[in-house]
Amino acid sequence: MPREAREKRPAPCRVTVCRDCCCGTSKVPGVDHAAQLARLRRETRVRVSGCLDVCERANVVVVQPSAAGRAAGGRPVWLGLVNDPAATEDVAAWIRAGGPGLAPCPDVLELYVFPAPRSRRAGPDAPPRDTAPVR
Repeated sequence: MPREAREKRPAPCRVTVCRDCCCGTSKVPGVDHAAQLARLRRETRVRVSGCLDVCERANVVVVQPSAAGRAAGGRPVWLGLVNDPAATEDVAAWIRAGGPGLAPCPDVLELYVFPAPRSRRAGPDAPPRDTAPVR
């Protein structure tokens, strides 16, 4: 693709995938973790992170809005227990549709959504980050 065309195309939303102590390991059996990453990477940029400290919800995927989605009020959406190919396909389809702020979160993905955890640095009395995302 010519450079001019790439520069004119709006940047899509991005995805962060937890892969550390629980997510992406044999502690979540029956999941092809490499295939999940490959599938998401066919749609957008994927950042693999260390532990996001929500191990009870492994595998965790965070869908971050594009610049246009953020301008429309979109905020990162945390998805937990994304442990089967159908769920990964649902995430990929939402990304393709625009993601947070640009496309409504599909009803089936609402089952996976959970509030962003509180930052340990902010202390126990801090409000959760992005508690009311526009999806």
